[in-house]
Amino acid sequence: MKLNVFSAGLFLSAFLFAGVCLAADPAEVEKYVRARIDIGEMMTNYFKGGETFGQGQAPSEEKRREMGKDINAKLSTVLSKYGLTVEEYRAHSKEVFADEAAVKGFLNEHPDLKQRYEALPLDRMGRGGGTGRGYQ
Repeated sequence: MKLNVFSAGLFLSAFLFAGVCLAADPAEVEKYVRARIDIGEMMTNYFKGGETFGQGQAPSEEKRREMGKDINAKLSTVLSKYGLTVEEYRAHSKEVFADEAAVKGFLNEHPDLKQRYEALPLDRMGRGGGTGRGYQ
């Protein structure tokens, strides 16, 4: 019986320790939240005109490829301000934004950023099954 209690205590301790160790670094949280805000605002501005979309027709395959290249170039420029590549951001952002307490804590300390973050569109920006606002 004592072995079971000891094993359960050891497991719980390891679980809690892992949770503390896996908590996002505050500097990482700041970098990724700021990047997500900038990316979300860039994407909002990119599609604001909606020239092709406003007329009810989807862009051609060639136009979509051009747009994809243009968006990736703009995305790379935005992320370079934070010392990140598109691949690094995509790979690590889900981990950072999974720590909702750290993200909310950072945003609560920075009301100006919180307001910009909350103003990002909710569709296609990660809400509803995703990890938060902004580009993923």
